[in-house]
Amino acid sequence: MSTLKVSIIGASGYSGGELLRILLQHPQVHVHQVTSNRYAGLSVTQAHPNLRSITSLKFTKIEHLESCDFLFTSLPNGESMHQMSAWMQLAEKIIDLGADFRLNSQELWEKWYGTKHSAPHNMAQFTYGVPELFREQIQKSQYVSGPGCEAIVSILSLFPFVKQAIIQKDQIIIDAKMGSSQAGNRPSPASHHPERAGVTRSYKPTGHRHTAEIEQALGSFCPGTRVDVSATAIEMVRGILVTIHTSLENPIEDREIWNALRKEYSQEPFIRIVKEKRGLYRFPEPKILQGTNHCEIGFEKDGRNDRLVIIGAIDNLVKGTAGNATQCMNLMCGFPETQGLEFPGLHPV
Repeated sequence: MSTLKVSIIGASGYSGGELLRILLQHPQVHVHQVTSNRYAGLSVTQAHPNLRSITSLKFTKIEHLESCDFLFTSLPNGESMHQMSAWMQLAEKIIDLGADFRLNSQELWEKWYGTKHSAPHNMAQFTYGVPELFREQIQKSQYVSGPGCEAIVSILSLFPFVKQAIIQKDQIIIDAKMGSSQAGNRPSPASHHPERAGVTRSYKPTGHRHTAEIEQALGSFCPGTRVDVSATAIEMVRGILVTIHTSLENPIEDREIWNALRKEYSQEPFIRIVKEKRGLYRFPEPKILQGTNHCEIGFEKDGRNDRLVIIGAIDNLVKGTAGNATQCMNLMCGFPETQGLEFPGLHPV
């Protein structure tokens, strides 16, 4: 099979840089262009010093983008929709890492993002990029929208229990704690070191935008699923830990919960079920997932009532963004699904 000619729009950010790191090691990929208006003409190592001696690529401006086989767009929310129709003329297949095409209706987008969508005619062309749920659709798609990082770990953690009607679907509470890289590399008062260091800050107690895509994805298997997302910033650079509070439909034993997870995920290469009886890492923990495309899922049942706590962890820049996008690219192009994503993580970190 010939090498895939790939370009990345917005490659100077954290997600774009992580995608570049992964694709440079992918045996089926040749990275053709990487764009950044801010760094145009400079070596990619100016933004990503970890790639020193790995590549001699330089950033180009978006307007100098050339045709390619596969295009990734990694821009802030609300930007890719303005030029997507033009980019569709340059590349046969596209994955958008932003939020612009995650939702399936203009009305839903405008409700949750508070701005007008400029390309609603393109929305229906994008498949929502969670391979574990929508593998067959992704394989057949030209265009895929990468999920939000809080969304994908929450969706994967909840999916077996929603699909198999183990938990009550009308009230699911997701407490998401996330590292600073989730906000991107554009500085703001919230990312200023004196304000960010040592922080445990509730910055979105209700109404988080990823609520919409979680409900949309899970609703395709169980209509009417309702979730509330509470987001908290913690002193960690990369990683997300979600603690999901649910109520069981009926009394259930631990082995039945295990069986539900195994039924959906026993063949999934990037899902790890983690529930140990002893040790420091009895439950999922994002620290040991840094750099990996794995999602770890665990649970604890409260013996006093009908409460089931589901715990999920990922690296927000890999399974939450760039690694998951590479997994989708592999599916779209007929490559082995795990290709380029074999890194198992480090310990200690």
